[in-house]
Amino acid sequence: MAKWGEGDPRWIVEERADATNVNNWHWTERDATNWSSEKLKELLVGLQVENDEGKCEITEAKWKGTSKSGIKYKGEIDVPNLSDENDQDDLDISVSLCKDEPDTPLFTLMKKEGAKKVCEALVSYVELLKTEFTQGMILPTANGMTKQPMSQTKIKMDKTQIGSGSTAPPPCTGVKIPTCKFSLKDTFLTSPEELYRAFVNQEMVQAFTHTDATVEAEKGGKFRLLGGNVYGEFQELVPEEKIVMKWRYNTWPSEHYATVTLTFIDKGNETGLKIECRAVPESEEDRTREGWQRYYCQAIKQTFGFGARLC
Repeated sequence: MAKWGEGDPRWIVEERADATNVNNWHWTERDATNWSSEKLKELLVGLQVENDEGKCEITEAKWKGTSKSGIKYKGEIDVPNLSDENDQDDLDISVSLCKDEPDTPLFTLMKKEGAKKVCEALVSYVELLKTEFTQGMILPTANGMTKQPMSQTKIKMDKTQIGSGSTAPPPCTGVKIPTCKFSLKDTFLTSPEELYRAFVNQEMVQAFTHTDATVEAEKGGKFRLLGGNVYGEFQELVPEEKIVMKWRYNTWPSEHYATVTLTFIDKGNETGLKIECRAVPESEEDRTREGWQRYYCQAIKQTFGFGARLC
């Protein structure tokens, strides 16, 4: 039998000065409020459903709809039992119209198709809560294997609304990520004005990505495209000259963004584009470089006929 207080290595739960969770013996707690708020925004804001009656889109903790005739409606979304312990079938998703809003077929669209999309996003959120957020909470065991059953990790999660009124950035996690920088150059057979619009006009972005997109073309405005695989925020917009943005893939470490600067160079009948990417995770350099070439540059040329030689 292990002997308490005598340094017996078999006694794995004796108090340790370094607070190490030896062999994952005890529960680990971490407040998921800030992480959850940001992650729910990333997964939900910008989701859209559409039919012959019109289109609905989720904005913060609300939804808004626009009929084919241009009439606008708005309502609310509530998920009272969101928890890492509830399965998809257990989620109660309540969709309602705001007070004094007239009944509309778009309300039915949101309750059926909209609620399904919300449910799918929340299922993704719970999976990320169990994997991405808990990274580092369960430590390697003595034999080098790592145990990660959820029963060993207690998540402290307050009720979190999709729409937080705070614009303050989440606290830094303190994790250092090796990063790199690179630049690309390309040339387009169009004017700086038209090429600039391709990056900030929501309809044009949806055209070259072939998916729904959210693009708020203003300083501090958000963008989300490619099915939510890419999102970020505009930091500087100089029409026809420059765009600076916080940019990330959704698979990057939580809250880590690269800084991407697009510079538009007027060459008469052509426009040069310089793409500078900084703070890209080293392991993501090739993927990010290829992504900008394929999903931005090549896609814009093919969609709008701006094709030209590669510099």
